[in-house]
Amino acid sequence: MPAGSNRKRERQYEHIKESTEKRGASEGRAEEIAARTVNKERARAGESKTASKTSIRDPKSASERGGQRSHSGAKGPTRDQLYEEAKKKNVEGRSTMNKDQLRKAVGR
Repeated sequence: MPAGSNRKRERQYEHIKESTEKRGASEGRAEEIAARTVNKERARAGESKTASKTSIRDPKSASERGGQRSHSGAKGPTRDQLYEEAKKKNVEGRSTMNKDQLRKAVGR
C-alpha cells in the first residue's frame, strides 16, 4: 500500500489488486497496478506532496477510464496475452495459433 494513504485509498488498493488478480495478473503485477492507480488518484485529489503533470491534467481519472487504454498500443495485446486469454477460455488448438487467429478465437 502506498505510504501516507487513508482508509478509502487502502480499500481502493485492495479492490484494484483483487480484480487485477482475477483477470490473471500475478500478485506482484497486481500490486504494482493497484499502487500506481491509487497514487495517481491521490495526486489528482491533492492528497500527495508531488504529482506528475499527466496525473493532474489527464481529463479522465484511471477509475473513469476503467482500463480503456490498456493494450491499446498500435498492435493491441501481445500474442502471449491473447494466448493466456485463450487458455482461460479453453480454446482448443491455441498453442499452434498465430496472433490473428488467437484474436479471433477470443473474440477481440
